[in-house]
Amino acid sequence: MALFRNHLHDEFGSWPLAYIPYGGADYGEIAAVGAAVGDGDDSAFHAAWTQAAERLSANAQEALGRGHRDSARGLFLKASCFHAAAFHPLFGEPVDPRLLASFRSQTAAFESALALDETPATSLRIPFEGTTLPGYLLPAERRGHERRPLLILLSGYDATITDLYFGSVVAASRRGYHCLAFDGPGQGGALYEQGLRQRPDWETVVRAVVDHALTFDIVDPQRIVLSGLSLGGYLAPRGASGEPRLAACIADPGLSSVASGFSAAAVQLGVPVELAARLSDLPAQWIERLETFIANDPKLHWGVMKRGYWVHGVNNLRDYFAEAEKFTLDGRIDSIRCPTLITAAENDRLSHSAAALFEALKCPKQLLRFTAAEGAGTHCEMQNRSLLNQRVLDWLDEQLQEDLPKKA
Repeated sequence: MALFRNHLHDEFGSWPLAYIPYGGADYGEIAAVGAAVGDGDDSAFHAAWTQAAERLSANAQEALGRGHRDSARGLFLKASCFHAAAFHPLFGEPVDPRLLASFRSQTAAFESALALDETPATSLRIPFEGTTLPGYLLPAERRGHERRPLLILLSGYDATITDLYFGSVVAASRRGYHCLAFDGPGQGGALYEQGLRQRPDWETVVRAVVDHALTFDIVDPQRIVLSGLSLGGYLAPRGASGEPRLAACIADPGLSSVASGFSAAAVQLGVPVELAARLSDLPAQWIERLETFIANDPKLHWGVMKRGYWVHGVNNLRDYFAEAEKFTLDGRIDSIRCPTLITAAENDRLSHSAAALFEALKCPKQLLRFTAAEGAGTHCEMQNRSLLNQRVLDWLDEQLQEDLPKKA
């Protein structure tokens, strides 16, 4: 049952349902926002989430003033989640000032929550090519001062660090993993505040993050793991292909090429197979037909012309295809040496290449399939994120022999 009347709003607005087990929201709160939006437009969507987020922040301040630190922490976390949900329809250039305001409020609420942890997180500025990337080192629950395995988490096209927190960090922290969540080029604060665009060579990005992680005494240098979700299902294995210090890699879902999905969709729209192999070289009439189709489909218009153009720093479809074609693991798969976990959700279109990537890997590997019958068949298993975390962390415990009983 949809909670938001507009289909695209429902995709954005239902995302926090995955975070209910991890303190990001409650069902009734999300439903109330959906009711407040009603038949409203993107501005109404933004306003409804923002109003709810500001109420939660005010409640957090009140709780903190009365000495209820745990309550305040939980309320600040929810406020951060709600601010993050508010601005997704506003993606694109020129950057909407409401997006920046919401992102800054999201960050402020998140940091207010982290400051109330028993072992506070460390805010990071990771040195990278003459600038820095924003992130946080989040200690393991109840074991924050110990030297422990580190899970480096990265997202995809449109998620932010708080999505990584609710989607992965909380579950991993409970298992005893330190986590490092960051925004790379084309993501979150690196894009919104610094204007850093997405790039295909994430081995360069990951190398800088691992270098920085190793400056912290609580990080076990022999047990550093890289995990990526959504577009991160490409970025993580691409990073692993050039970073030998990783103990394991997780791709959710396994994604060997960004452009291949566009090529398959173009064929369905009538583009000849021989032309669809390289969309950036399509004749002008086909580019124009695809542009018209994308512009008239609300989801594609947002995903390609608003989000995609902004993230990659382009302003037309041909250049967007040319950028997408650079995001490939061709020639690099054999360089992935660490144990690698590939996920594939039954109804996730980004999972189409997961099995082929799994077969091509020469390293120790496992493929985890998730189904609609389990409630986990959608993109990044967001309708049953708890199952994803349980199975992924079980695999990771086994790889690292973390807290497993020793065999006689």
